[in-house]
Amino acid sequence: MSTASSSSPAPRDADSSPEVAFPDSADVLVVGAGPGGSAAAAHAADAGRDVVLVDAAVFPRDKTCGDGLTPRAIAELDALGLRPLVADRPRIDGLHLHGWGAEQLVRWPSGRFPAHGSAIARTEFDDAIRTHAVGKGVTMVQGAKAVGVEMDGDRVGAVTFSTATGAHTIRVTDLVVADGVRSGLGKTLGRQWHRDTAYGVAARAYAPSGRADANWMGSHLELRGPDGDLLPGYGWVFPLGAAGGGLVNVGVGALATSKRPAHMALRPILEHYATMVGDEWELDGPPVRIASALLPMGGAVTGVAGRNWMLIGDAAACVNPLNGEGIDYALETARLAVELLGADDYTTRWRDTLVEHYGLAFSAARRLAGLLTMPRTVPTLGRPGIRSARLMSMVVRVMGNLITPEDADLVARAWRTAGRVSTRVDPRPPFS
Repeated sequence: MSTASSSSPAPRDADSSPEVAFPDSADVLVVGAGPGGSAAAAHAADAGRDVVLVDAAVFPRDKTCGDGLTPRAIAELDALGLRPLVADRPRIDGLHLHGWGAEQLVRWPSGRFPAHGSAIARTEFDDAIRTHAVGKGVTMVQGAKAVGVEMDGDRVGAVTFSTATGAHTIRVTDLVVADGVRSGLGKTLGRQWHRDTAYGVAARAYAPSGRADANWMGSHLELRGPDGDLLPGYGWVFPLGAAGGGLVNVGVGALATSKRPAHMALRPILEHYATMVGDEWELDGPPVRIASALLPMGGAVTGVAGRNWMLIGDAAACVNPLNGEGIDYALETARLAVELLGADDYTTRWRDTLVEHYGLAFSAARRLAGLLTMPRTVPTLGRPGIRSARLMSMVVRVMGNLITPEDADLVARAWRTAGRVSTRVDPRPPFS
């Protein structure tokens, strides 16, 4: 096993083949090498911990996502020392919003975070952060799926993995679970997803574009299917730049609840949307590599921590209920989790940390997202809203997760008040 010493890192980037010795123990074991898991591994290595990072996939691998990075995500890349990763990628200054015969150009707000975002395909983004962690001395094991745990009293004593060479076990001191929206290991540890709150369904694809270097993200708030029916969601276009192959990420997302499930075929909706934006974005071909995903949102899970383990990112349902954004939360919860390492018991401390940082916003956003699943709500709010630059600026600030506890302006105070009211009347999670 490698040592996470900053003076003499011994990086290991292995698969589970017979030639590579599978590590038998870890000071910090991180399961899942997406942005959250790899960021947690890198931060833990910086803190002097001996870290093993394991993923069921072999990298580089794809992941269903819009590929967009909010200003909050850019700030987390700064914390990782990875700002150069997006140096040759589009600088996205804001959103070009469309709907009901109107449009608005809304810039990202300035303040605590950079006043711009970016976009980079997850195939590249995830592998870059993973490689960054390995460069800090993290031991990486690919092609190993976590299938069970061995308990030592109320602690996780070891995690068992299934690999091409058979079962292997890693003994752990601390465990960070970052295995995504389905979180198989989280389920083993007792994580439950509550679908009575709003959740998301989304699909994305790629297409060559004459505007791949645009400085604005396209967003259509009036999303309609091939039959013309209005859907409770939105469409997006993220330019990936010349470095991203001259492509754009084009996608659609819709909201649902257990009472109002999303019974829709996403592929024809996405293909219809790509046709609709084809001229505007100078698309040179049909959408390809179509993939879809189901998203728990707004902390709508229970069982996010135990004595020596924590769930982060998508596994903890840290996804914005209004737009499906999760990369900034993944990177941020990775950093917060590592800051907590070394505490006697994470069970309530990690839950309380998540509630402190996201509870009010998630509760208010989930309540609004639930309203948006009702057929009449979207046009009632959207038709007049898209015509107000000030209102759309407020919407972008909320959807972009750009309101912080330090913000004391009217919008921030109103959003926090909505969150407090929502939490008082809503007994459902987050993070209970």
